[in-house]
Amino acid sequence: MITHITSIVPLGVQAVPAEVEVDINPGIPQLTIVGLPDQAVKESKDRVRAALKNSGFQFPLKKVTVNLAPADLKKEGPLFDLPIALCILAQEGHIQPDSLNKIIAVGELALDGKLRPVKGLIQTSKLAETQEKILLFPARNAKEAALLDWNPKKPKLIPLNSLKDAISYLNEGSFSFSFFQDETVSPLDDEGLDFKDVKGQDKAKRAIETAVSGGHNLLMLGSPGGGKTMLAKRVPSILPILNKNEALEVFMIYGISDESDKTYHSYFKRPFRSPHHTLSTASLVGGGALPKPGEVSMAHRGVLFLDELSEFRKDALESLRLPLEDKKITISRVNGTLEFPASFMLVSASNPCKCGYLNSKHRSCRCTIAQIEQFRSRLSGPLIDRIDIQIEVPKVKYKDLSNNLKGTRKTKGETSLQIRKRVNKARKLQKKRLVLKLLREIL
Repeated sequence: MITHITSIVPLGVQAVPAEVEVDINPGIPQLTIVGLPDQAVKESKDRVRAALKNSGFQFPLKKVTVNLAPADLKKEGPLFDLPIALCILAQEGHIQPDSLNKIIAVGELALDGKLRPVKGLIQTSKLAETQEKILLFPARNAKEAALLDWNPKKPKLIPLNSLKDAISYLNEGSFSFSFFQDETVSPLDDEGLDFKDVKGQDKAKRAIETAVSGGHNLLMLGSPGGGKTMLAKRVPSILPILNKNEALEVFMIYGISDESDKTYHSYFKRPFRSPHHTLSTASLVGGGALPKPGEVSMAHRGVLFLDELSEFRKDALESLRLPLEDKKITISRVNGTLEFPASFMLVSASNPCKCGYLNSKHRSCRCTIAQIEQFRSRLSGPLIDRIDIQIEVPKVKYKDLSNNLKGTRKTKGETSLQIRKRVNKARKLQKKRLVLKLLREIL
C-alpha cells in the first residue's frame, strides 16, 4: 500500500503543491528519497528516524521509498519532514490513511519530535485555501499565522508543537490554538528616530514630506555633513502604517528570504533597506540558481535608501530602471522565470562631485570640470528621469544647530507623528480624487 499527503514547494512568492508518496516493502532496512531533493531534503531521513523513535514509535525495519512529485521540480528545505513522518505512521497503522487526503502538512522535525518553523507559510496558507484543505504547520510560525484569517469554529489552520500533536489531531481532532489569542500585534515601532530632532533643513524636510505623500522618488545632493543620511533614516517614521494586505505581502517576501526571522511587529512598519554601495546586481534585484528576492523586493511597500548613489556599480544602478517603472522585477533562469513585487520608494543621497564640495559655501571645490562631468556621468539620464524630486541639502550653520547661543530661538521641530498625519490626509485626498476621476470616465 502507498500512502500520500500534500505538501508544498516554495516558488518565489507562490507555493506549488507537491505530493509526498511513501512505499514500504520488505527488504534491506533503508530510507530512500527521490524526486530531485536537495541536501536538506536528503537529510530528512535521519531527522524523521530520530523523531519517530523519540516520540514513542518504531521506525520500520524495511525498505522505505519516498517520492516527491513532481519529480522534475527542485525540492529544497526541511519542510518535508512532517509529511514524510505522517505517511510512514499511516503505513504502520498509527494514523488512518484517509485522514491525510484532507490536509496539507509542512514542518521541520527536531530529533525529539518537536516542530521547528518553516519558510513560506503565507503562500502555503493561500494554497490550502484554494484547494479547500486544512493546513498543519509548526506553532512556532504563530507570528505569521496571527495575520491570517482565523475562525475557531471552522479552523483551517492547525498549529502543532510536535509530531505527537499532529497524530492527536488526525486521530482525535483535538489541538490547541491559544497562541492566536495571546499573540499581540503592535503596529507602532518607535526606534527613536524622529524629525523633531532635526534642526534646520526645512526645505529638505518639506521635500521629503512631499515625496512621501505622493510616493515620489527622491535624490538629495549636498556636501558631506549636511545630514542627508540622517534625514533619509527618518523617512519611515512619517510613512503610513501597513494595512493587513500590505503586511501579508511583506510577510511573503521575508518568509522566503534569509531574513525570515525578522521581528514580528516591524512588519506593520514600512520596510527600510539601506544596502552598501559594494553590493552586486543580483543582491540588488534578486537572483541566484534558485532565485531569491533582492533588496528592491525586500523594500516592497517601503523605502530603498541608496547612500553614496554615485559609488554604486553602474550595472546595478541601471537594473533599477525597470523596477522603478513596473513596480515588479522578473528574474529569468534556465529552469524558469519568477516574478517578485518591487513597489518601493527610492531615496538616494550623493555628493555633487568627487571631493564633495561643489557649490559649497564652506569649502572650495578642488575638482576640475572634466572630473565633475565624469562624476555626474555615473548616473544615466534614464535613471535620473525616474527620480521625481531632486534637492540640494547644504550644511546647516552652527548657529542654527545650537539652542544655547545668545539670540537664537529655542524652538522644536515638528514631530514625525505630526508630519505623518498630514501625509495620511494627503494620500486620502489622492485616493478620493482618483476614484472621482474613474467615476467620471465610466459615466
